[in-house]
Amino acid sequence: MIIKPKIRGFICVTAHPEGCAAHVQEWINYVKSKGPITQAPKRVLVVGASMGYGLASRITAAFGGGAATMGVFFERPSEEGRPATPGWYNSIAFTKAARAAGLYARNFMGDAFSADLKKQVIEAIKADLGQIDLVVYSLASPRRTHPVTGAVHKSVLKPIGAPYTNKTVDTDRGVVSEVTIEPATEAEIADTVTVMGGEDWEMWIQALADAKVLAPGAQSVAYSYIGPEVTWAIYKNGTIGMAKNDLERAAKAISAKLQANGRGRAFISVNKALVTQSSSAIPVVPLYIAILYKIMKARGTHEGCIEQMHRLFAGHLCNPQGAKFDEAGRVRIDDLEMVPAVQDAVRRIWPAVTTENLEAETDIAGYRSEFLKLFGFGLAGVNYEADTEPHVPML
Repeated sequence: MIIKPKIRGFICVTAHPEGCAAHVQEWINYVKSKGPITQAPKRVLVVGASMGYGLASRITAAFGGGAATMGVFFERPSEEGRPATPGWYNSIAFTKAARAAGLYARNFMGDAFSADLKKQVIEAIKADLGQIDLVVYSLASPRRTHPVTGAVHKSVLKPIGAPYTNKTVDTDRGVVSEVTIEPATEAEIADTVTVMGGEDWEMWIQALADAKVLAPGAQSVAYSYIGPEVTWAIYKNGTIGMAKNDLERAAKAISAKLQANGRGRAFISVNKALVTQSSSAIPVVPLYIAILYKIMKARGTHEGCIEQMHRLFAGHLCNPQGAKFDEAGRVRIDDLEMVPAVQDAVRRIWPAVTTENLEAETDIAGYRSEFLKLFGFGLAGVNYEADTEPHVPML
């Protein structure tokens, strides 16, 4: 079939297998161009490995550090007349490239929140790798079936305490408007923390530790975002921010556990605002990203997912001098985003942006390009007019 992008709201409902493979190869080529990462972990588990920062982490670990990797993800395969999700094609492309390079790569497709999938992964670690040196927790899901209670929890993207009104942009139509979001209820806050907080990360580490498959000195990292004040009501001080606070709580608890197991550690990496499936769903944030991209590209400091993850691994996780932490014990690879000159420029542009000047004042074109790349569209060397086979089995 000939596959074209079909955008509905903030999501693209189609994905191109050859385009996704080309995107994965772009990231692999970048990591290989930077040379080997010294003192890199050699056995890596990535929970949430098929898109965004999780995929970039897996690529960096494998092609920068020579790691054997296990990837956990939940993606939808193709159906009659309908392509698979991009993460499905990404994972196949990564696995093919890793194995061609002589690297171990094994995938686990299912509910990462479940005890059953954790058990499957642990049995595979015992059989294939023995132990794990690094656990990357990069899971993004709108809902979670709790493995103990069986209750289904759904996350929401809402402010807390009062309605929030600010500018946003319809990235497809290029229309700037105001959006008002009603505050979350206490139940919605609790559900969001249950889905997006640190409990499942703790459960993964506990299960791995109980099975004795964490190597002495094993590390773990999870990802977060803080951002500028203009996004705080919907992010840092909203429901998702409460979940991220719980993730930081979990990091401290996990770190204490890992330190008892041979000087290991767990920490949060605060990353840059980027175009991802998750960020595109958050009101206000896409407009901020479009402005940010224009400013950082002009300064020559813009980074995408793969540049961020390579800098995390080479500059912090595997740095012989050790990682650099902020006062809260977090690694900050959002540092280039948060420099005063960049944020001052955002504050100058933000109130002046309208539908009419959106193209001139922001990098909305770059936003759209990066958004389509997530689904395998707009990649050089891919013939999007040709028939392509959407039914590709998972490796």
